[in-house]
Amino acid sequence: MTELPSTLFLLITFVFFAAFEQTISGFGFSLIVMPLATWLLGLAIAAPLIALAGLTLYTINLVRYHRSVNLGEAVRLGAAAAFGVPVGVWGLVNLDPALIKLALGFVLVAYAGYSFLLPALPGIVSQRWALVAGFMTGCLGGAYNTPGPPLIIYGTSRRWARDEFRAVLQSLFFLTGLLAVLSHWFTQHLTTNVWAMYGYAAPALVLGIVAGSLADRYINHQAFRIIVLAMIFALGLSLIWGARW
Repeated sequence: MTELPSTLFLLITFVFFAAFEQTISGFGFSLIVMPLATWLLGLAIAAPLIALAGLTLYTINLVRYHRSVNLGEAVRLGAAAAFGVPVGVWGLVNLDPALIKLALGFVLVAYAGYSFLLPALPGIVSQRWALVAGFMTGCLGGAYNTPGPPLIIYGTSRRWARDEFRAVLQSLFFLTGLLAVLSHWFTQHLTTNVWAMYGYAAPALVLGIVAGSLADRYINHQAFRIIVLAMIFALGLSLIWGARW
């Protein structure tokens, strides 16, 4: 494989920072690294590569938070997500890449806007909404490796406790990540080039987790969250602009 050193350096830097950010804030790995990797490598490589990297991160986080998993919620959401992931991967394969980038850009902008404003959401009593949230989670996870937004909105409306929130998110991220990787394998997207890139990205991912864990106590979490959301918003706008022009 003959990749430019600058490309590898940027990839390693993006993955390290996204893993560092996820460890501190608890969200945003794929929301940050997916658009950056798409810009750097193109969708054909970025989608399966970030699926592999995300699955690695979610496996580590699931081990950390497994004691707080609400099994009932995880099963309901996971069953619906299992149907959504193949739909997302199908869209990635069959739709115009410009349309995929445009939709991802709108997802990022909408999520950042929601997180900035934090509108009051009505409490959800019926667990049937888990089917909608889970399916949308699977679709976004399969297409963009960004399963978080529907889950965060659903969990907020369900009034999950903090530890339960983190644990359910990680369990669903793990499931959608695993299904996305299997779907990419089935559609032969896990090429030699993708695995080679993953070989560079995986150590940066682990180092980002370790660095984030060490730096966590010294960082103003609220200020860091605002910076991350601003970055996600800007990345979304850049994808929208790039897809249109």
